[in-house]
Amino acid sequence: MAKRRITFHPLTPERWPDLLKLFGERGACGGCWCMAWRRKRSDFVKGKGASNKRAFTNIVKRDEQPGVLAYYDGEPIGWCSVAPREVFVALGRSRVLAPVDDTPVWSISCLVVAKPFRRQGVSVQLIDAACKFAASQGATFVEAYPVIPYTDSMPAAFAWTGILTAYKKAGFKEVARRSDARPILRRFV
Repeated sequence: MAKRRITFHPLTPERWPDLLKLFGERGACGGCWCMAWRRKRSDFVKGKGASNKRAFTNIVKRDEQPGVLAYYDGEPIGWCSVAPREVFVALGRSRVLAPVDDTPVWSISCLVVAKPFRRQGVSVQLIDAACKFAASQGATFVEAYPVIPYTDSMPAAFAWTGILTAYKKAGFKEVARRSDARPILRRFV
């Protein structure tokens, strides 16, 4: 039997059903639909659920390709949101994640790996695929804002931006830290 492998594809309108399958009814995490950093905080909170889903659906329908899906034997198992930093309006309002300098960057804002595939290196591969996608769209640098787990059993919902060790394995370097638990990392792509 041939060895199964993970493949990666940008999220296009044709692949929307795959994202729905991966995210489930709740939109990955409590009605987020990957809009937490794409909207002002008040709009995001008001939009939890159906409104955030509609907003993200529209982004996908316009074929903005807001990230990369991971597949294992044709089944969606992971998601990584990556886009130019300026589309993530909440980042612009963050004191901790404010721009480090004037370098144009793309940002990874969300990372989801299906539970059966966690702790197997999928996130590292997905981060790498997101960087390659960003480079294909003209990016020179990709930034990330991972968390540093406070315990080995930290709930996955708290690690939606990914964890520091995965990004380091994917070649990211720390460029700033304004909070003990939230470094800013960068990778030249």
